[in-house]
Amino acid sequence: MSEHQTTTLRATVRYDGSGFAGWQKQPHARTVQGELEAAMSRIANQPVRIQGAGRTDAGVHAFGQVFSCKWPGPFPVRLRTALSRMLGPEIRLTEVVEAAPNFNARFDAVAKRYAYSLDLGRDPDPFVARYAWHVLHEVDLGLLRDLLKRLEGEHDFAGFQSTGSTREHTRRTIYSAELLPGAVCGPCDLDYLWRLAFHGDGFLYHMVRNITGTVVEIARGRYPDTFLDELLASQGPFPGYCAPAHGLTMVSVEYAADAPLDG
Repeated sequence: MSEHQTTTLRATVRYDGSGFAGWQKQPHARTVQGELEAAMSRIANQPVRIQGAGRTDAGVHAFGQVFSCKWPGPFPVRLRTALSRMLGPEIRLTEVVEAAPNFNARFDAVAKRYAYSLDLGRDPDPFVARYAWHVLHEVDLGLLRDLLKRLEGEHDFAGFQSTGSTREHTRRTIYSAELLPGAVCGPCDLDYLWRLAFHGDGFLYHMVRNITGTVVEIARGRYPDTFLDELLASQGPFPGYCAPAHGLTMVSVEYAADAPLDG
């Protein structure tokens, strides 16, 4: 075996984003990528750099974030166990597999699922306060469902991206946008907890949070429903209300059939 042999890894990781400045490594800030790279570099006894499927913002959570990396040496059978012992309880790897040599978690992704949790109770529920946006106003759930359905299909979502986006191409396809009972985290049998579930081929910067803020504000009467059409016809930047980060969860990342299956 050559001393320069590397193995391409694909890992699925879940994390509570409450105490992190986001996914992406930053100087002088605690991030998920930074914690993972530090632990993996200690195990490898040399620097290890990882590529995430997406850059979640500060406070955003993940059930199925995926990252890839070049591991120095053969497949590390006990890597997942070792990392579980080193990392805090906010980060947990659920799967580590060997991938094709050219696999890239970001550029090989073909679809993603996100969920945004809402607490529509009279008072904030303390057991979901870190994971759901408590909306103070009464929300028309029927209208909310109708608004989400209007977002399905291929559209130019330039009007839903926040300032700072670097994406030149802003057309995306949303395969489904649904209102479902229960928050992503916490009790699922409480009638005031709901989640907006999005499945699409890609999402722009703050797109899910901006969509959520828009449809909730329309459904509670702040804007007319024509505001949604105005944004779909707009080239941005987004002029409305961006829903708080802590309600958003990256649920899963999907890859082509010849890539390892998501765990």
